[in-house]
Amino acid sequence: MRIWAREFKDNRMICATTVEDYSDETRTHKIFAALDKICHEFDLSKPIWLDMNINDFKRTSKVRFYKDSFIDSIDFDYLEVQVIEED
Repeated sequence: MRIWAREFKDNRMICATTVEDYSDETRTHKIFAALDKICHEFDLSKPIWLDMNINDFKRTSKVRFYKDSFIDSIDFDYLEVQVIEED
């Protein structure tokens, strides 16, 4: 599985990273592990999965975390996480 994460501010991508996980873990475990790596690399607190985030991710394999998903303040508009390749 490959997951692409990007931060956007004023409709421009300000940073991006890709996380790969080809372990035998479940899809959910891979997503949460990738999000941990992404947050560590971007120096962010872990976002809270709101109901709308879960529904979007189930439907499109992509989710956007806005400022209401973070406990700390953020200096960008949203974090987008997308599955770009599945096992």
